Formats: sequence, structure tokens, C-alpha cells
Amino acid sequence: MISSYHAKYYAFELTRQGGEGVDRLSRSLFDACVDLNPHQIEAALFAVRSPVSKGVLLADEVGLGKTIEAGLVLCEYWAERKRKLLVICPASIRKQWALELGEKFNLPTEILDAKSYEESKAAGNPMPFDSKALVITSMNYASKCAEEIRAIPWDLVVIDEAHKLRNAYRQSNKMGQRIRWAVEDHRKVLLTATPLQNSLLELYGLTTLIDDRIFGDLPSYRTQYVNTNGDLEDLRSRLKFFCTRTLRRQVLEYIKYTERKLITRPFKPTENEQKLYEAISAFLQRPDTYSIPNQQRHLTTLIVRKL
Repeated sequence: MISSYHAKYYAFELTRQGGEGVDRLSRSLFDACVDLNPHQIEAALFAVRSPVSKGVLLADEVGLGKTIEAGLVLCEYWAERKRKLLVICPASIRKQWALELGEKFNLPTEILDAKSYEESKAAGNPMPFDSKALVITSMNYASKCAEEIRAIPWDLVVIDEAHKLRNAYRQSNKMGQRIRWAVEDHRKVLLTATPLQNSLLELYGLTTLIDDRIFGDLPSYRTQYVNTNGDLEDLRSRLKFFCTRTLRRQVLEYIKYTERKLITRPFKPTENEQKLYEAISAFLQRPDTYSIPNQQRHLTTLIVRKL
């Protein structure tokens, strides 16, 4: 059994011998069970390339494996014994993250929510976020525990579905503001398939999560890029330093997607089917229906009509 000191020494020697680029990632993939594609390796290398920047934005199109890319980066940090790692994501995909990192990268994870947090404190851990495993938590809970998260020297913070925090630059966005404050001093990897939807200001909001000095203050950003005659070429050139995006059409050479052909067929309901539809519609429109709660009436009606 080697000491922590010797482990760090051996890790340093391996790092020295391993080189840069793909050689650096290859050490972390020794136990990984994942089939990699070239664009995923390039994205992971992009994320670990610059040790000076405060983070990167991985914005591949839907279905191209941004979770795998982030997993590669987390795996590399773990192999280098940089093990203060945090994943912030929507609550609905916390379990999915834990499964992916455990099964594909053999990384130990701990999901923290209100219940597991209190259980950890009851077990004698005064700061549950200061864990020996990779910590996964929801955006809402990260916002709630912002003070404790800020106090921990994270080596890397991954924020999935980062577009949900695209308004973090606004004072009215309390959750975005608190998460941004909690992780502002740490290196980050932001994942999103939609870095902007309606306005270039959303892109500005994402950059403030990485580093609020990338584009300076909001009025300057508006003047340079948003207002009439904005310099979009300069914006693209600046994005290249911290943002990478791969589209589906760029990977058709090695990823074969199922070709889908849309066929429209006319359909005429029978007399009994039409009667059933009208009877259900009349039932759904009744104001005294106890089987449909008032708060979910619109959504429930839509689902029943679909069925």
C-alpha cells in the first residue's frame, strides 16, 4: 500500500512520460468501456488543452455524445488525482449521469439531494459536498447550497443543459446568479446543444458562467455584436478559443444515422370511432369532472385526446 505522497509522485512521473494530446487521454481510458468517435476525442482534448482558461463550452448537436466528452475529461482529471469533481445537471438526469460515469468510466459517484445530504451529515460528515467520490447534484440544489459549494476547491465543475442558465447574467435570475457565484473561481465544462435560441444575449449569459470577463460588460457586448452592424466575424473568432460545436452532417463519414422517410396516409374514422371521440370530448369539457384535477386540466385533456 503506497502513501498519498508516493502516489502523487508516481502520477507525476506518468504524466511526464505520457506526453500531450491523445497520449494524455489514453492513460485515463485504461478502464473505460466506451466506443469513442473522433469528434468526441477532439472535444475532450479541446477541454483539457488550455490550463489557463476558466472553462470551455461543448455545444455539439443533439445525440453526438456530449456526456461521453465530459466523461473523458472527468476521467482524465480523476487519473491525474484531481478528484474534487462536481456535476450540476437537471434533477431528472442525475441518475443517468451516475450510471454513465460508473458503467462507462468506472468512476465512483455520489448523488446529493436534500435527503442524502442530511444522511451524510447524520453520519458525521459536516460538509457532504466535500466527498471522496465525484459529486452529482441538481441545479436547484446547487443553488440552495451555493455557500458550501463555493467553499470547496473544485478541480472541475461540469454543468449539463447549461442553456437553462443562459440568463444567469440577469439579477432577476436568482438560481443562475447563485450557481455562477458558487463556481466562479473554478474551471468549468458547460454542455449544451443549443448555445443560443432567440438572441445573442443568451450566448453572452453562458459565457458569464465560464468567466464574466470574456466579453466584458453587457453594454459593450451589445454595441459590438448585438446592435445593427454587429461584428459577427469577430464574435466567431473569439468563440473559437472556448467553444467547440460539431453538427450531425459533419460526422456522417463514421456515424450512420437511420434514414427516416415520412409517409402521410389519409385516415377516416368509422362511425363508432367518431362517436367514441365525440363522447370523450364531451366528457372532457364537463366542468364537474372530478377525475381531472383543475390544476392539470389542460395537460390531462391533451394527453387523453392523444390517446
